[in-house]
Amino acid sequence: MVMQNKTYRKEQPAGVRRKYILPALFLLSSFLLMILPLEGFVYSVKAVLAYIFIPQIRAAHGAVQYTQGVYQTVGELLNVNQENHALKQQIEDAHLLVAQAQHVIAENERLNALLDMGPQHRWKGVWAHVAYREPTQWNTVIIDKGTEDGVAVRSAALSLEKGKEGLAGVVVETTETTAKVLLINDEDFSASVQLSKGQEMGLLQGRGLLPIHVKYIPLLAQVKTGDEIYTSSSSSIFPAGILVGHVSAVREDNSFQTALTVEVEPQIRPAAVRELFIVTQGAKK
Repeated sequence: MVMQNKTYRKEQPAGVRRKYILPALFLLSSFLLMILPLEGFVYSVKAVLAYIFIPQIRAAHGAVQYTQGVYQTVGELLNVNQENHALKQQIEDAHLLVAQAQHVIAENERLNALLDMGPQHRWKGVWAHVAYREPTQWNTVIIDKGTEDGVAVRSAALSLEKGKEGLAGVVVETTETTAKVLLINDEDFSASVQLSKGQEMGLLQGRGLLPIHVKYIPLLAQVKTGDEIYTSSSSSIFPAGILVGHVSAVREDNSFQTALTVEVEPQIRPAAVRELFIVTQGAKK
């Protein structure tokens, strides 16, 4: 029993020494890491130890990684949003190009139809585009053909609508490259016309915003709605046989009591004129 107690007392100092060895080594290592320059291997070891033993550093490192992930995600979302806007713009541009192409195709088809069905077989002339409408004189148009193309003052202006040619107006001014056309609804426009049935003649007059009408039709003339009206051979300006329009209404002329006034729906709507066929031969001078 005495021997065992002696052994215990001898071993106790060694255990106490080991108890303080590890803290001492940790303190020594920490002191060395503190005094050594923060470069290379020393810096790496210090960073690893700090990450292991200091919870705040681990938390900060996790926060930094989370922030970097959020920043990357936000950046990707912004890039996707920009790409989405760019794609939408490209789609809108593509739709615009398609619409423009369809308009050009339709325009070409319409112009080809004009060439195929135009009045060239009856009168010699030139096609002209409406280049401008005067705001103060809406019943006149400026065309892109002039005296260089054979256009002259008092030349008849025709057009096509619903596959049929009709009278649209008359040339009133010219330059070398342009001309002004007075449309049939203008108050200054007039023409000698005749009915398709009965051959009765009258005077066609434009009335601005009011319906075009024909005056001086004999009271007993057989006129009904839908009858066609053509330019007369007695016209001082227009070749005979140009379709003007159709009878839309018939009423007695109160000023004479012996004549009818016939309202006319024009074959060529003045507001819809875009191309005109200018008769260069066959018009009366």
